[in-house]
Amino acid sequence: MSLNKLLIANRCEIAIRIARAAAGLGIRTVAIHAQDDAASLHARKADESHALPGTGVPAYLDIEAVIAAALATGCDAVHPGYGFLSENAAFAERCGQAGLVFVGPSPQTLDLFGDKAKARALAARLGVPVMPGTAGPTSLAQAQAFFESQQGGPGGEAAVMVKAVAGGGGRGMRIVRSAAEMPAAWERCRSEALASFGNAEVYVERLFESARHIEVQVLGDGSGAVTHLWERECSL
Repeated sequence: MSLNKLLIANRCEIAIRIARAAAGLGIRTVAIHAQDDAASLHARKADESHALPGTGVPAYLDIEAVIAAALATGCDAVHPGYGFLSENAAFAERCGQAGLVFVGPSPQTLDLFGDKAKARALAARLGVPVMPGTAGPTSLAQAQAFFESQQGGPGGEAAVMVKAVAGGGGRGMRIVRSAAEMPAAWERCRSEALASFGNAEVYVERLFESARHIEVQVLGDGSGAVTHLWERECSL
């Protein structure tokens, strides 16, 4: 697959890294920026820059504005980086409809793994152990009930983690160690998830104390060739 011009649907450090990597591959890049990010470094590191309507984070979550920017600047592909729309299945689908290559997983994969509740359900069906947790988008009352269910059982007193259903990168997550902490943690996670991913839904699971986050990153080129980048210690 040959790409000639790439729109970077992100900002700051990750956008700069993508522009640098694309330059090394001989691919021209277009940076997008909110009205109040016009002076940001990432807008100067790409070959071109294009202003989005709006300001702040919402500008980068506007799917139609990002697609319009890619088409207006003659791009044939979009790289979402991480955060923002990177795990948004609707965005990946919309790129395909507009004739743009989405540099990332398929919409079907994003729909499944971009939603932690769906991913947990799949793991459970396949016999993969998961921490006890709520089954999907969780209300404050359900979160409080789950917290109480984890106290005084076989494992003794247990903390829980409120987590955003969408997105990742540590955003929209709060540890709760007492019932009194739950309302503020639940509301804070919802607010942070909405601002970061455009989706305020959260769920709750038992906290695994002193966990290490180990992942293996897998890459495919769309033609069937697949490789991996060995293991990565994300705890660091």
